[in-house]
Amino acid sequence: MDIWDPQKESMKRDEIEQLQLERLQATLNRVYKNVRHYKTSFSDIDFMPEDLQSLTDFNKLPFTTRQDLRDDYPYGMFAVTLREVVRLHAPSLGFEKPVVLGFTKNDLNCWVELMARCLSGVGVTKDDVVQISMPTWKILNTFGIQRGAELIGASVLPVSIKNLPNQVKIMRDFRTTILVTTPGFAMGLINAISSSGIDMITLSLKQGIIGSEAWSENTRNLIEKNLHITATDIYSLTEIFGPGVAWECHEKNGLHISEDHFLPEIIDPVTLEPLPPGAEGELVITTLTKEAFPLVRFRTGDLTSLNYTPCGCGRTHARISRISKRTDDVFVMNATCVIPDQINMIITKLNNGKEPVFQLQAERKKDRDTLTVIIEVTDTMFFDEIKKQLLIVDDIQLAISEFLGWNVHVKFVEQGSIDRKKQVLDNRSL
Repeated sequence: MDIWDPQKESMKRDEIEQLQLERLQATLNRVYKNVRHYKTSFSDIDFMPEDLQSLTDFNKLPFTTRQDLRDDYPYGMFAVTLREVVRLHAPSLGFEKPVVLGFTKNDLNCWVELMARCLSGVGVTKDDVVQISMPTWKILNTFGIQRGAELIGASVLPVSIKNLPNQVKIMRDFRTTILVTTPGFAMGLINAISSSGIDMITLSLKQGIIGSEAWSENTRNLIEKNLHITATDIYSLTEIFGPGVAWECHEKNGLHISEDHFLPEIIDPVTLEPLPPGAEGELVITTLTKEAFPLVRFRTGDLTSLNYTPCGCGRTHARISRISKRTDDVFVMNATCVIPDQINMIITKLNNGKEPVFQLQAERKKDRDTLTVIIEVTDTMFFDEIKKQLLIVDDIQLAISEFLGWNVHVKFVEQGSIDRKKQVLDNRSL
């Protein structure tokens, strides 16, 4: 498999760290000068950007959280003027103050380069047809993938995932060779192909790039066996770029993270102390080249580990292990982050401002993932008749479904039925 940028992707460790230090110093100076949040947080610990003399000085800096990003809504975290921003995204609109992302022209070009690295790493060439099967609301994901494939010279086919049989027909007729999708859709595709009567041998599919949701080795094996492809993982982080932050090569031995653009750390999510290579903890990322929306020590909430040994593919940048757990109750379904706090806000609004007791149950049934929102009926609930109860169920179900972009099921249960220690029950076999 080709390395897209051998000079950068195969740098020696001392060269990587020197470049990181130089870019980190530039980033800290920029955010201290232009972002009030960072100027305040640095001043609170009597830190000045010039105090950073080595990478070991870095762990004294405070962390950045998603709440910090929301608190500075809409443009408070931008390090450039708005006229320099050519693209805006607000992926968490369910909050009163969502996170607003900004990209300069250079940011977008950088993202495209990173996606070209990823796609080249699994063998995508100008001879391939890349079918991007993502939900229509995942615009941020499809942009980087599409532009990266186009930079390589591949033919790109962005398609909504709504109609599985139609996807199979497109795959056959357009001779798709590379499929970029979610694990849930890939599993559904297996059933759709089986039902269609199409012989897998008539398809040109050879590679699957699977992401946007956690998935296991068992799921990988099922996808590879039934679709007759090689399936590799890709890590998305909406607050930075979406896909392209880290990705598996054909070695399938961890996900490469481009250390010339990102400085990764692993911390203990409880003590917040740094952990050594190989130890599992929370992934923290600092951007080194982002212009519009730079992040310093951003806590991702994803649990993984770091491996600094060179990969068999020839790349020397660090790799993270596959992510299957988080430090919070946020989970991904149908390529969408499901955040319990957002669901709580929707139900509370329809419950005359009274917060509910509820639980989210995720299941995987045949070719699709399903979500059930279970709500306890309490004395503060606003109905005393079955007819009213059914109407409220419909209202809540519609509101949550419209917000997420796909259908959910809502049901009421007796007071005391829900285990308050488990707000999320993810019963999917990932």
